[in-house]
Amino acid sequence: MVMLVLAGLFATTANAAEPVKIARDDTALDLTATTEIYTNQGDAFQVSTAAGADGIRRRIEVRSSSPQHQGDWAVFALANVSEEQLERVIVAPHFRLVNSKLFWPDLGSQRIIAITPSEGFALDRQPSTEADVFRITLNPGAVITFVAELSTPQLPQIYLWEPDAYKDTVNAFTLYRGIVLGIAGLLAVFLTILFVVKGTSMLPAAAALAWAVLAYICVDFGFLEKLISVTSSDQRIWRAGAEVALASSLVIFLFTYLNLNRWHVHLGYATFAWILGLGLLFGVAIYDPSVASGIARLSLALTATAGIVLIIYLGFNRYDRAILLVPTWALLLVWLFGGWLTITGRLDNDIIQPALGGGLVLIVLLIGFTVMQHAFAGGAYQQGLFSDLERQSLALTGSGDTVWDWDVARDRVVTSPDISIRLGLSPGTMHGPARNWLPRLHPDDRDRFRATLDVLLEHRKGRLNHEFRIRAEDGHFHWLKIRARPVLGSNGEVIRCVGTIIDVTEQKNSVDRLLADAMHDNLTGLPNREVFLDRLQSVLALANGSESLRPTVMSIDIDRYKQVNDSLGISAGDNILIALTRRLRRLLKPQDTLARLSGDEFGLILVSERDPAKVADFADAVSKAIMVPINFANREIILTASIGLVSWVDQQESATGLLSDAELAMYRAKRAGGNRVEPFRPAFRAGGTDRLQLETDLRRAIDRKELSMVYQPIMRLADGEVAGFEALMRWDHPKRGSIPPSEFIPIAEASDLIEPLGMFALERATTDLTDWEKQTGDVPIFVSVNLSSAQLLSSELYNDIRAMLTKTQCDPRRLKLELTESVVMENPEQARLVLGKLRDSGISLALDDFGTGYSSLAYLTRFPFDTIKLDKALVCDHSDKRTVLLKSIISMARGLEMKVVAEGIETEEEGQELARMGCDYGQSYLYGAPIGAESVLRLLRERFPLTKRA
Repeated sequence: MVMLVLAGLFATTANAAEPVKIARDDTALDLTATTEIYTNQGDAFQVSTAAGADGIRRRIEVRSSSPQHQGDWAVFALANVSEEQLERVIVAPHFRLVNSKLFWPDLGSQRIIAITPSEGFALDRQPSTEADVFRITLNPGAVITFVAELSTPQLPQIYLWEPDAYKDTVNAFTLYRGIVLGIAGLLAVFLTILFVVKGTSMLPAAAALAWAVLAYICVDFGFLEKLISVTSSDQRIWRAGAEVALASSLVIFLFTYLNLNRWHVHLGYATFAWILGLGLLFGVAIYDPSVASGIARLSLALTATAGIVLIIYLGFNRYDRAILLVPTWALLLVWLFGGWLTITGRLDNDIIQPALGGGLVLIVLLIGFTVMQHAFAGGAYQQGLFSDLERQSLALTGSGDTVWDWDVARDRVVTSPDISIRLGLSPGTMHGPARNWLPRLHPDDRDRFRATLDVLLEHRKGRLNHEFRIRAEDGHFHWLKIRARPVLGSNGEVIRCVGTIIDVTEQKNSVDRLLADAMHDNLTGLPNREVFLDRLQSVLALANGSESLRPTVMSIDIDRYKQVNDSLGISAGDNILIALTRRLRRLLKPQDTLARLSGDEFGLILVSERDPAKVADFADAVSKAIMVPINFANREIILTASIGLVSWVDQQESATGLLSDAELAMYRAKRAGGNRVEPFRPAFRAGGTDRLQLETDLRRAIDRKELSMVYQPIMRLADGEVAGFEALMRWDHPKRGSIPPSEFIPIAEASDLIEPLGMFALERATTDLTDWEKQTGDVPIFVSVNLSSAQLLSSELYNDIRAMLTKTQCDPRRLKLELTESVVMENPEQARLVLGKLRDSGISLALDDFGTGYSSLAYLTRFPFDTIKLDKALVCDHSDKRTVLLKSIISMARGLEMKVVAEGIETEEEGQELARMGCDYGQSYLYGAPIGAESVLRLLRERFPLTKRA
C-alpha cells in the first residue's frame, strides 16, 4: 500500500528535486537527467518536495506497494508553467539497447511499480507491453513532486510525453517494425523452402541464421508478447536466448559457407567446441540471462573478427565464396560497430535500436542473395510443377471452401472435406440422399431449398445460388451458402450437380448485429428514439380505430445523473442505467414499450392502462422504482427522476408531437426541482415559445440599443458621502416594456449571449465613468460591474478588459468587478489565475453575496479579493445572533485589509450601527434607487460642487 504522509511544512533541500518546467507546446521531455535515484532505502522513503507556488517545501513519506520492492526509489518534479491544464504520460521503457553494456548487460524488466505524486492519489498505469506508462494531469501553475517505486535500481530512461504524440510515435514505430518483421519472416521461410528444394549445406545454415534473426527481432520489437504470455522475468530469458541463437547461427553459417572443414581439420574441432559452448549458454540463460547475453555479445564480436581474418586470407587465395562474402561481412562489421556504440551509450536515441534490427534483416537479405547464387549456379528453376487440375485443387483447398457434389442419378450427396465434422456430427452423416438434408434445415428454409433443387432439375440449366440454415449437433444453426452448376448427360438430363458450400454464419451475424445496433441502444438493448417513434406512430394509427386503446407517453429523465458520472465515472453510470432498465422492464406488460431516447432519458409507451388513476399510479410506481437505493462500490446511491406524461386525446396528434409534449412536461418537472411527475398542459408550449422568442429578441437588443445601464449609489457610512455606484443592466423591450434582469440574464447565461452582454456592461459603465470625470473633475468614486461565470472562464477576458480600458481611457483603479461564490467555483484554478492578473493591473475585486455560500471564508485567502459585500439576508436578519455575526465578519475583513459593503440596509439606525462596527459602505434603496447616467451626473455635481470642472 502506498501512503503519502505530510511530515512537515519545512524540510532540508538535500533530497529535494528541482521541477522540470512544462509548457503547452512541449510534446516530449527526457526526465532521465533530472530524476534522482535512491537505492536501498527500505519500504518507507522520505523526500522533500520541490517548492510549490507558495515557495514552501514539504516533506513526504511514501511506503512501498509491492512485496517485490527492494528499497529503490526515483524522485522527479514537474511544474506546469502554462495557463491551462496539461495531460501527459510518463514512460519508462522496459528495455533499451542503448547503454545496456557488453558484460552483464541490462536485458530489461519492469522498471516502475507505482508512482505517487505529492498531491492526490497514485497514478493510473496505462496498458503497455513495452514500457511502464502512467497518465498524469497537471493543473495550471501546479508544482508536483513524483516518487517512483522502482523494481530494479536501474532506470535507463524516463520520458514525459504528450499522449497523442506518444501514441503517434508508437504507431510510427509499429509500422516500421511490422515491415521489418514481415521481411524477416519471408526471408526465413524462403530460405527454408530453398533448403527443401535444393539440399545444399549452406542453405540450412543460412535459414538457421534467418530464423535466429527473426526470433531476435520478435523479442526486440515486442512481437513475442502478442503470440504468447511473457512475464517481465521471462522476457529477459527470451532476450538472452535470442542473442545466444544469433551468435550460434552466425558461427554455423560462417563455418558452413566457407567450408572451413576442408581447409584444416582443427578448424572443425574449434568450431564444434565453440558451438557446443554457445549451446550450453541456452541453459545458462534460464538461470542468469545477463551472463549468457554478455557471452553471446562477446561471441558475435569474436566471430566477426575471425570472419574478416578468414575472408581476407581466403580471398587472397582466390576462394570465390570468401570474395562474394566481402560486402555482407563489411555490412556486418558496420552493424557490430554501431551495436558497440549503442550498448556503450555513445549512440543514444530512439531510432538506433529499431535501425539495428532493420540492419540485421538487410544482412540476412545479402546472405540470401549470396547463397542463392551458389545454390542455383548449376541449373535453372524447374518449370511446370503443377498441372491445371492440380492448380484448381490447390486453389480450392486454399480458399477453405467445401466441395458439394450431388450425384443426381444415384441421389447421393458427397462433401469434401466432410461438412458433417464441421457441424459436430459423425463423419459421413450428411452424405447420402439429398432428402437427408431436409430434417436438419431450418423449418423456414426447407420448402425453398427443395423448390430450388426441383427447378434446377426441371430447367436443366442455370446456377444454384442459395443460402440456408442448417442445425449443428449443439443445436445452433449455421448459415451455409451453396453455389453449384448442373452437369448434363448425353440425353440432356442433369446427371450431376457440383459446386461449393461456404459457411457464412459470421457474415450473417455481422449483418444482424449492424441491424440491431441501428435500431437498439448498445448499452441497454432498448429500442432507440427512431424505433420508439415508429412504434408510437403505429400505436396511434391503431388508436384511431379503437375506442379501447388510449396510449400514454412518458418521458423519464434521471435527476443529477451527470453528478454520478463525474464522481464515479462513466462505467459506473452505465452500470446504473442498466440496473434502472431492468427495474423499469419489470413494471411493463408485453404490450408496453420502453426505449432509451438519449443519455439518461427514457421513453415509455403505456398501452396496458387507460384509466387516469391507474396511469398516475403507474407513473408513481416508476418514480419509486428509480428511487430504490443502488449499491455500487460499497456506496449507496439514491436517484430520482423527473417524469413528464401526456395521454393521447387528439386524433390529429403525431408521434413526434406527442413525445415533444411529454418532454416539455418532463423539463417543467425538472425545473421545479425534479423528483416529480408532471402531466402535460398546453400552456407549457407557450412557455417554451416565449423563451425562444425572448432569446431571439435579446440577440438583437444590443444592435437596436434597447439595453441601457442604471447605477445604484454606494454610500460611505462614516460620512454619508457617495463612494461609488453599482452598474445594473436594464432592457426596454419595444413590445413587452421593461424586462427585469432576473428574467433575461438566465436566458443569456443558458445561451452564448452572456459574454457580449457582459462586455457591453463593462464598456458602457467605464465610458459613463469617464464622461462623469470629464464633467465633474477628479471625483473619488468607483463603479462596480458584475462578472458572469462564462466571462471568467473565457481565456480572453483579461485581454478584452485591458483593450476596453484603453479604449475608454478609464483608470483601472476606478473599476471594481463583483463575483459570486458560485461563479468562482466553476473552475477555481482558472479563476485564480485570471483574477490575479486583473488584480495586478489595478482593478478591484469584490466577493458578492458573502455569507450565503458554503465555503466563502476559504475564498478570501485563495483569491485576491479586496472587498466583500454582505448579502442582504445577513444584514436584515433580526435574530439575536445577527450583531455577533456581523461584528465577527467585519472584524475579520478589516484584519485582512478588506473593505466591507452592506446590502439591503433598511433604516438609518441600521446604517449607523454598521458604521460603528467598522463597515465601510452601504448600498440599498434607503440611499437611493438605481438611476440613469444623466441623473448620476447631476447627483455628483450636487455632492461635489467645489470639484474642478473639466
